[in-house]
Amino acid sequence: MRYKVFYKEDNAHEIELDEQQIKIDGKATDIDLVKLLDNKFHILQNHKSYNIEVLHTDYNLKRFSIKVNNNIYDLNLQTELDILLEKMGMSSAGDEKMDNVKAPMPGLVLDVLVEIGQAVKKGDNLLILEAMKMENIIKASGNGIVKSIKINKKDAVEKGQLLIEME
Repeated sequence: MRYKVFYKEDNAHEIELDEQQIKIDGKATDIDLVKLLDNKFHILQNHKSYNIEVLHTDYNLKRFSIKVNNNIYDLNLQTELDILLEKMGMSSAGDEKMDNVKAPMPGLVLDVLVEIGQAVKKGDNLLILEAMKMENIIKASGNGIVKSIKINKKDAVEKGQLLIEME
């Protein structure tokens, strides 16, 4: 399976996985990957050690936040089908209008990263929600304008509660 991983604005790497090896940008790599917990991994590559923790996953939007040796990276993933559709001009990342933002889980609002009237694009950070001692960055699922913010920092929220109203 071949993927394209985007990080830090427009930087990207093509990753190819098969049962035998991992290729990054077409070059075979010597990576030793060990899964420690559901969201924690350890990698050895070229005698260097990396601790990786998956902080946030959104499989629908194919967006992930990971911590690598205490540095946080937001990643966007494209599959082979996504790449083919983009080449054909049929990208699914069009101008999708964003719905209201509701809490995906109960938690504590650590920070609100937008303000009323602000235009947001798909993938923009909206707020940080702490749940089960993990910080989850809630991102925009489409494009829109913040109509109202229904929560404040340090508010406890319930699953499904309206957090941000969009127009």
